[in-house]
Amino acid sequence: MAFLATLYAAVAYLFFLASFAYAVGFVGNWPLLPRTIDAGLIAPLAEALLIDFALLGLFAVQHSVMARRGFKRWWTRIVPESVERATYVLAATAALALLLWQWRPIAEPVLWSVQDPLARIVLQLVSAAGWMIALISTWLLDHFELFGLRQPWAKLRGQDIAAPVFRTPLFYRHVRHPIYLGFVLAFWATPQMTAGHALFAAGSTGYILVGIWFEERDLIAQFGQRYAAYRQQVGMLFPRLLGRGRKRPAQP
Repeated sequence: MAFLATLYAAVAYLFFLASFAYAVGFVGNWPLLPRTIDAGLIAPLAEALLIDFALLGLFAVQHSVMARRGFKRWWTRIVPESVERATYVLAATAALALLLWQWRPIAEPVLWSVQDPLARIVLQLVSAAGWMIALISTWLLDHFELFGLRQPWAKLRGQDIAAPVFRTPLFYRHVRHPIYLGFVLAFWATPQMTAGHALFAAGSTGYILVGIWFEERDLIAQFGQRYAAYRQQVGMLFPRLLGRGRKRPAQP
């Protein structure tokens, strides 16, 4: 069973990697992809709005519900604790893949269109930096734990699943949620902002802000005063340059 759990987690992780890579091109409107945020299945405006809102809502609800501590306590009565995180990753990736597959572009109106070649390159680099910040931030904590690989591997080796440890490496010393910051940069930094792209970026940012509120409640419940003090000292998505933001968060 431990071997099968590890294999299951590995398959879920590979599914995530493929979907994440496609999402980078999807948001960046890479020309060789069959469907991107501004190219693909065309539908009347009302239908496009309905489908796109539903896709964003499904993605947000899945993330928000399955990430909560109360849901995890209930869920691990059904699935083994060692694959709880891998199952979350699988469900989240399935919601993302569905969005990438069924998204309906909305080309008009165009909110901005940057024509200057240098400015376009700068915006594309900011978007690329956002994706890199998000990815690097997962490694700064524990990439394999975050994506559900370490838990079944520990069981396979006959080890206990390690308890979460509160740490603030590198980016986390300056912002509390660098993964989300990376996504915000990746979604909004674009040379051409169509209505559909703006809907995607705004909906995702709204979910991020709501998700942070729920996530920080869980983190305070988990780490107590230590996280509460960290939240006072460090900005949520952007560094605090004045006041308490100058204080360096305590390290374990």
